[in-house]
Amino acid sequence: MTDDELPDIPVICTDCDTRTSVAFDEVEAAVERHNEQLHDGEAVAQVDPEVMEVLADRVAEDLGLL
Repeated sequence: MTDDELPDIPVICTDCDTRTSVAFDEVEAAVERHNEQLHDGEAVAQVDPEVMEVLADRVAEDLGLL
């Protein structure tokens, strides 16, 4: 899978009441930037927890842990 084929990742911020999609390769920096600029570095914005759960399950399956 190339970078062009990677899906956008949903990011939510409950304090700002926002939801956006960020390119896979930019998601970590975007979440960190949002939290630094708007929440004094507190980890408020995050990848949608439901998406994280699915990703964790797939990684565990790929590693043979499930």
